Amino acid sequence: MRTRVLALAFALLAIAPAALAQPANGVLLVAKPSIVDPNFSGTVVVVTQAPDAETVGVILNRPLPLAASEVLPPELSSGNYRDPVYYGGPVMREVIIALFHADRPPGAPAFHVLKDVYLSMQPDNIKLLLKEKHARYRLYAGFAGWAPGQLEAELKGDGWYVLPAEEDLLFKHDTSGLWQELLDRASSPRVSSPIKRPGQRRPGQCQAAALDCALSKVILPLR
Repeated sequence: MRTRVLALAFALLAIAPAALAQPANGVLLVAKPSIVDPNFSGTVVVVTQAPDAETVGVILNRPLPLAASEVLPPELSSGNYRDPVYYGGPVMREVIIALFHADRPPGAPAFHVLKDVYLSMQPDNIKLLLKEKHARYRLYAGFAGWAPGQLEAELKGDGWYVLPAEEDLLFKHDTSGLWQELLDRASSPRVSSPIKRPGQRRPGQCQAAALDCALSKVILPLR
């Protein structure tokens, strides 16, 4: 377990420059009510896959009841940051992760999550964000991570819905109703009902156990 945690941390901290050139491949995982693991029950997680097939992400809807100054380490001034720091996941909860909008690739390594949206734990990236008055970003304590093949197995086990990620959802001001909103969207017949025409899928439509829809078009091409 410790080896896997270190590998995930390394993936976030020392992303190869080639990773920045990879196409954006983020998706949303919406926990089904059947998930009872307290780390992920009732959560919405944005995830992306590294070139080494590790999957990493952050939980979008668990703000911490603490001021940023109480969470950030001494070397990171809370600066202009006014949002809560969120609980990003159970891996390395003492580490600060930034999810942020940038019109161009950042100077330090970061995962390319969506068009103009990146995920990074590099202090250089985070320090620059904290200095900006109008930057669009959110900070997280810890992150979520899956070893190669682990997330695919969880999807086969029917634990998650998978939805396309949208930038506005990632930075939604009030996340208290986010899980229910996306759960309703993902479980509606329009999204999850059997597809009438074999071999064809409507854009954004995923069946619960259909990995070809859930991941192969978005995450798996990076392998």
